[in-house]
Amino acid sequence: MSYRVIQWATGSVGRAALECILDHPDLELAGCWVHSPDKHGRDAGEFIGRDALGVTATNSIDEILAIPADAVVYAPLLPQPDEVAALLRSGKNVVTPVGWFYPTGDRAEPVEQACHAGGTTLHGTGIDPGGVTEVFPLILSAMSSAVTYVRGEEFSDIRGYGAPDVVRHIMRFGADPAEAAAGPMQKLLDGGFRQSVRMIVDTLGFTVPPEIRTVHEMAVATAPIDSPIGTIDPGQVAAQRFHWEAVVGEEVVVRIGVNWLMGQQNLDPPWDLGAAGERFEIEIEGDPGTFVTIKGWQSEPGDPPDRKNPGIAATAAHCVNAIPYVCAAEPGIRTSVELPMVTGRAHPRLLNASRRAGTQG
Repeated sequence: MSYRVIQWATGSVGRAALECILDHPDLELAGCWVHSPDKHGRDAGEFIGRDALGVTATNSIDEILAIPADAVVYAPLLPQPDEVAALLRSGKNVVTPVGWFYPTGDRAEPVEQACHAGGTTLHGTGIDPGGVTEVFPLILSAMSSAVTYVRGEEFSDIRGYGAPDVVRHIMRFGADPAEAAAGPMQKLLDGGFRQSVRMIVDTLGFTVPPEIRTVHEMAVATAPIDSPIGTIDPGQVAAQRFHWEAVVGEEVVVRIGVNWLMGQQNLDPPWDLGAAGERFEIEIEGDPGTFVTIKGWQSEPGDPPDRKNPGIAATAAHCVNAIPYVCAAEPGIRTSVELPMVTGRAHPRLLNASRRAGTQG
């Protein structure tokens, strides 16, 4: 069965999602929403360096709502609940990396109502949140009994992240510590990562207070640091750590977080990425315990600017691969613990070859 899919937004994740949609054997690109007026009216293939696809991008929400489609990959920089609700009410399932991973209360109610009005499903997924910070730890927890601790964590050299405006103005690298602490980053991260912690807590059955503890730490430059956002001067923020913890008494039972460093030199405190370098880690304490290191989802400093960021590609792939499962699900918000196991698909070249071999056999 083929599903018709609209791509909403063509930033870094959106462009990667376009490629994933085109390479997925069960999906067909049906539409493309763009934010910038200069992208309106262009063929979607232009945004990813491909030949014309016959799909014209539009910045009109009404035009998108009118397109017959099964699903939307909703990937703006910041989520707008009213947009998501409108898409759901129009009969389109929505998969997104920017929220609704495990929503409750006021976050869930309006979109849940929209799902039932449109007979549609909303699913939040990605890499972190949406993968390393809850989905994959929960999968690995199946190999342990009597679990006492779960950790999912990112360790990244932020020089390889290809979004300098986000790094400077939202993450607030290069700002003084007080300005960074007052910036929007923690609030933006809280919305997703608190849901990650709650998904683990609820699924494994930990009895914890409702409050999730947030820890934000910073390191400043001790000497000028050359970076993709310009020189970071002494005293300015050059590394940040965010962690979210669920606590039983004095015992941390769930800990997820991100460690972002602008290199490993001239930092106070003198943080580094450790011998393993850039990575994602998952740890389960139970009987038996599990420790997993994931490599390959991060860009390296000095990579060519046209090299695809593997973390962004992984985020997009997780969304796109979920589409057939989401389209088959019952209406409502469906989290990763409710859907069947989501998998990728073979490269079209290999998939076609296997089908030919099957018919010839």
